[in-house]
Amino acid sequence: MAILKFFLSVNRVFLHLFSLPLFIKTFFKPWKNEYRQGLVGFSVGMGMFIKTIAIIADIVLLLLLLLVEITSIFVWLFWPIMAILWIMS
Repeated sequence: MAILKFFLSVNRVFLHLFSLPLFIKTFFKPWKNEYRQGLVGFSVGMGMFIKTIAIIADIVLLLLLLLVEITSIFVWLFWPIMAILWIMS
């Protein structure tokens, strides 16, 4: 089904553009690669704080995208049935 392949490619592009896998992989690394004495702890904490906000935002957007995709698939599947029922009424 071409529509499923299309939505899979849309999801792959979304994850690439919004860097969700990268945020998760680098969650405990310092923000901005700060490794100076005394600033490492602060940089790790700040990075975790900012990445947490970014991860939550990415997940919310991904869930909205999945909702639109699922709704589109159901409309696509049931459109002929709805059209026949509308013609018969």
